[in-house]
Amino acid sequence: MGDEGLGLGEVLRAAEEAAPTESVDVVARNLEKRFGVRAVSFWLVDLIGREAVRLPRAGESLRDGTQRTGLRGSVYDRVLRSQRLHHEYDPDEGYRVIAPVTNRGDCIGVLELSVPRLDDEVREEIEKAAHALAYIVVTDRRFTDLYHWGRRTTSISLAAEIQHQLLPSASCCEAPQFTLAGGLLPADEVGGDTYDYTLEADALHLSITDAMGHDTASALLATLTVNALRGARRAGLGLTEQAHAAHRAIRAHGHGMTTGQLLRIELDTGRCRLVNAGHPWPLRLRDGRVEEVPLRINLPFGVPLPVRYEAQDIDLRAGDRLLLLTDGMCEREAATLDMARLLRDTRGEHPREVVRALADAVHHVCGGVLADDATIMVLDWHGSGLGERHAADAGFS
Repeated sequence: MGDEGLGLGEVLRAAEEAAPTESVDVVARNLEKRFGVRAVSFWLVDLIGREAVRLPRAGESLRDGTQRTGLRGSVYDRVLRSQRLHHEYDPDEGYRVIAPVTNRGDCIGVLELSVPRLDDEVREEIEKAAHALAYIVVTDRRFTDLYHWGRRTTSISLAAEIQHQLLPSASCCEAPQFTLAGGLLPADEVGGDTYDYTLEADALHLSITDAMGHDTASALLATLTVNALRGARRAGLGLTEQAHAAHRAIRAHGHGMTTGQLLRIELDTGRCRLVNAGHPWPLRLRDGRVEEVPLRINLPFGVPLPVRYEAQDIDLRAGDRLLLLTDGMCEREAATLDMARLLRDTRGEHPREVVRALADAVHHVCGGVLADDATIMVLDWHGSGLGERHAADAGFS
């Protein structure tokens, strides 16, 4: 398209030259120049996933008031769920367009604008601009609290502040072999639960942990656990060594314990190895049937007893959905939920929508007040082709 194209290099250069708080303006100016768009707004999804918050543009003060709107049932919600551009026509205003701002499956928000004409070319360029904005925001949020501020629509406890710093920067990740999403609730009062993941060239690592207690002390215990696991993992140690590292860190701390589950999945074979440290068993959805994955259970990290952690193979096949959860999803009122039915009913949904559906169900059955933290991870294993079939022949999956 020459000068009419997206000019991604130009956009990225402009974003680098601008202040990290002006990401929206960089994209907006690009679209205004090429297509005459106006009224450009970027709406962030809030921390608990129930509202959209309009991010101020350059020259607008945070003190001028924040525009917020409920997500459920809104056009923004439909765009985020479908990941499709929405448009509607007004004879006086032109076309109102809303596009998802998403990076590797992680829904950051939506880009909303008005444009005088809307043909296939303009639609495509708006979609590209929204995708570019996602990458710019992911980069720029390292340098400013603006995007963290925009996601907060409730007061955050100190324990929750600590806890959220332990989580991956994106709650969702998509790759050819898998799709993964995680959720932590209640997002504004947590203290003890964590989930983590990282992707290597040849493997996906997952962990879900639950530190004893429900206050700041449990958040600090979770900090020890997560960072001991990460430190061992980044040093190239295996699952059992990671588990022992977490155990030693908590024992050195002097009190408390953490249950946990550590997984490593080979991308080229699908072989899944797991350490269970006193944690609830996962659920697996396969061919419409949901069942618990039976595991040998080792002692929690930090327990004042001799421990031995063992890695075991679990059966993971292309098309499987795996649900990892903490005991907050299984206790008191939450225990009345039929998790198997919920997994079956949402089997056609993206993992991030499954996380939201399960969180909503727990929130509803507990009357909006959770007695305990609850953490959810949903993994869809798509398979890895020929390598996975070789692993199956070897008896690993």
